[in-house]
Amino acid sequence: QVQLVESGGGLVQAGGSLTLSCAASGRTFSSYAMGWFRQAPGKEREFVAAISWSGGRTYYADSVKGRFTVSRDNAKNTVYLQMNNLKPEDTAVYYCAASLSLNRYDRQYDYWGQGTQVSVSS
Repeated sequence: QVQLVESGGGLVQAGGSLTLSCAASGRTFSSYAMGWFRQAPGKEREFVAAISWSGGRTYYADSVKGRFTVSRDNAKNTVYLQMNNLKPEDTAVYYCAASLSLNRYDRQYDYWGQGTQVSVSS
């Protein structure tokens, strides 16, 4: 069992930066690949980024590649999403999730956090 709690969301102007954190409970955190997803009002949830259990492999959605960086600290049971050069279209609720396999499909993630709101003003 893994419990996830996101933090770090907020309101930022376009071009600004935010870092999201996702703290996990449970001694098996390092066994899981971790993903970040987001859902904007009226839209389906979409994949943002994912990182392997070791941190050695990462995947990004094309829309955030070059602007967002996913990382993890297994000693702290925490995964991060550094978001730079934010755009109004990045506005959404951001969720972290845990999966036994590194992938970009939300149906393959077993555990989810409650989400944190990111709002980017133009």
